[in-house]
Amino acid sequence: MLTVLDEFTRECLGILVARSIPAAEVIGFLERLILKHGAPANVRSDNGPEFMAHTVQQWAEQEAIRINYIEPGSPWENGYVESFHGKFRDGCLNREVFGNLLEAKVLVEEWRRQYNEKRPHSSLGYQTPREFGRQFNSKLRVATLPCALS
Repeated sequence: MLTVLDEFTRECLGILVARSIPAAEVIGFLERLILKHGAPANVRSDNGPEFMAHTVQQWAEQEAIRINYIEPGSPWENGYVESFHGKFRDGCLNREVFGNLLEAKVLVEEWRRQYNEKRPHSSLGYQTPREFGRQFNSKLRVATLPCALS
């Protein structure tokens, strides 16, 4: 699973659920998110092969998006997404048994919406990410691209 998180609002912009995620699929997913949310100036990512791929780097350069890679073995450099992954694992992945890929996509999307629209965050003044984000210009946002969850 590939999660994309807005570091500023803590909103989960999308979760790509697939059996494998090649670079072309990463690019397509990011393009859909950009159409919906706008393009970030910067993206923070781990050093996973799907982000190190030359095609992803070329695409980011064409789109004028700078990729900031975290140091290998340094999850603290990506603290917001590490925190999100803990919540995602506890609130969804550890609670569900997915019968097939379609079921996984539906249940993960349902959890993502709940996370964005119903779950208040103490770091956001006990607002949901969606409520908090409505108060600010989307140009301030920075997307985070973490590693794929196993």
